[in-house]
Amino acid sequence: MSRGQIAALGGGTGLSTVLRGLKAAAVDLTAVVTVADDGGSSGRLRRELGVLPPGDIRNCLVALADDESLMGRLFQHRFADGDLAGHSFGNLFLAALSEVTGSFDEAILESSAVLKINGRVLPATLAQVRLHAERRDGTRVSGETAIAAGSGACRRVWLEPPPVAYPPALEAISRADMVVLGPGSLFTSVLPHLAIPAVAEAVRSARGLRVYVGNVMTQSGETDGFDAADHLAAVLEAIPGGVDVAVVHDGPLDERAIAAYAAQGQHPVPPTVEALERMGVRAVTAELAAAGHAVRHSPSALARVLLRLLADARRGRILETRKTQHLQPTPRSA
Repeated sequence: MSRGQIAALGGGTGLSTVLRGLKAAAVDLTAVVTVADDGGSSGRLRRELGVLPPGDIRNCLVALADDESLMGRLFQHRFADGDLAGHSFGNLFLAALSEVTGSFDEAILESSAVLKINGRVLPATLAQVRLHAERRDGTRVSGETAIAAGSGACRRVWLEPPPVAYPPALEAISRADMVVLGPGSLFTSVLPHLAIPAVAEAVRSARGLRVYVGNVMTQSGETDGFDAADHLAAVLEAIPGGVDVAVVHDGPLDERAIAAYAAQGQHPVPPTVEALERMGVRAVTAELAAAGHAVRHSPSALARVLLRLLADARRGRILETRKTQHLQPTPRSA
């Protein structure tokens, strides 16, 4: 049997977590990355040089590189002083390569070769876009940074101007044996992909298993008060019927970490398995949180679940929908 193909869509730390867990597996792995970031170093380069925001792309490239790679560590190096303060070397490298090669996608390709990554990293679009959100109270916010920094749950997001999808990203989705959405910021990392009509249609009509990975914690300014079903409902509103399996954390969390997050208005996401199943998806639960004070997914634990789903799907053994499965805990390695 040929190697399985996985297309993972997202941005930020969530997508990097998926990539770190899967990069050593015998799969062909493609990361499709959102390009709506407008904050920090990426935002500055975007405004000053007109390049697409490189930060999430850089993180995914490094996630797919050798963990001990000097170049990987160099790409993540962030300058502390002078005019370059706040910029990471990798962001500057991608911006410079974009000017030298004349295209952002070529810059990603050349950076992939420099880092010798195990997989591919593709932007969802090559268009300069701005992310907009409408909160549940009806207020509207413009810009990814402003959305994440606000308060109150979001209802929907959209991109302006309406972008054209990057064709290789559409091809990766259509050829994948499994398409993974999340984990990560729901309204600023996951749903921006589905705000590109061609990407939403590619996921909805994908031949492979479509998996949504739910977040462990809510996120202030985006998913305040959300449970797992609320997260999935937002995805299904963008791609009706476009998810086959929802993977959610169900297990203990560090009490000190929970208290620290609560002080910032963030809380554990209830798994709400029965509600997920009523939405027509198969729910898979597992202990997915990494140990430590940052409540995030363990790359190895999440990879174990995804690879098992991929193997079952390729062998035609995926159980019928509305059938919950709880996978046994794995060692909590970050």
